[in-house]
Amino acid sequence: MATVQTADEQAAGFPKRRIRWFGNPEAATAWLLILPSLVGLVVFYLIPAIRAIGISASDWNLMSPPRPVGLDNYRAMLEDGKFWHALKLSAYYVLFNIPLQTVLGLLLASLMDRLIRAISIRAILLLPYLLSNVLVALMWVWLLDPILGWVNAWLHALGIANQSFFGSPVEALATVAAVNIWRYMGMVSLLFLAGMQGIPRSLYEAAALDGASEWQMFRRITLPLLRPVMVFVLVTSITGSFQIFDTVAVTTNGGPAESTRVIVYYIYENAFKFYKMGYASAMSMALLLIMIVYTAVQMRVFRAGESDLA
Repeated sequence: MATVQTADEQAAGFPKRRIRWFGNPEAATAWLLILPSLVGLVVFYLIPAIRAIGISASDWNLMSPPRPVGLDNYRAMLEDGKFWHALKLSAYYVLFNIPLQTVLGLLLASLMDRLIRAISIRAILLLPYLLSNVLVALMWVWLLDPILGWVNAWLHALGIANQSFFGSPVEALATVAAVNIWRYMGMVSLLFLAGMQGIPRSLYEAAALDGASEWQMFRRITLPLLRPVMVFVLVTSITGSFQIFDTVAVTTNGGPAESTRVIVYYIYENAFKFYKMGYASAMSMALLLIMIVYTAVQMRVFRAGESDLA
């Protein structure tokens, strides 16, 4: 049976006894609640990831048995200029996407925390995130159409020349980033808002009494105390940005002139267009390693396990 330390034992300095997980009804309930997600994680992520390690060391076209090739796929990847170009495009996409998305999310969260507290506003901001990526991409393909799109109609009314957006090698990647900023900005702002509401109001009151301005309170109180939330937002946002695929597949198919052929789309092409499953798996393992290293460095630099509220 599970044992709980009494108040008398705590006062007497007795060591805290361990509570057996499976003898504790609360722990058993918690395990039952996370079991479906845990099963999904193992079946759809962990097992395929382990399987991909083996496939990456083989030559497999999906129609004949895999042929072991050792590290040949990794050597070919290092010499593949298209792989490095796709990785560079993914990095550009992150630079287009993450800074603006984070700044806008912080701005919206600050406005909701200090000025607007209506639940309806939060629901409206979250609505784009609840839509599927494919639906959002199709909607923006129509809105940004060079001939029939509303956006170009408004630009024409303002005396600005029509823009190609998804059809321009110069504008396409930035346009894809803008679409995803619109979709995820509300979710990011709500995450920041949750962090802001966990900051004691007494800190702001004391700063106001000392004559601090709103900007000084934001810079010296809000931003430092939002560090754990900031790390979570940056890690998940950048990791998700490197995995951008569906918006590119719906809007540009990697074009025009390969200007949006990001790394995940290039992996998809090798796997399901060129039937190079081994090579595609090798690139997937390389991307996984890059994301692991980035996450570890970011969490180390930002001290993600610590909080200034402690």
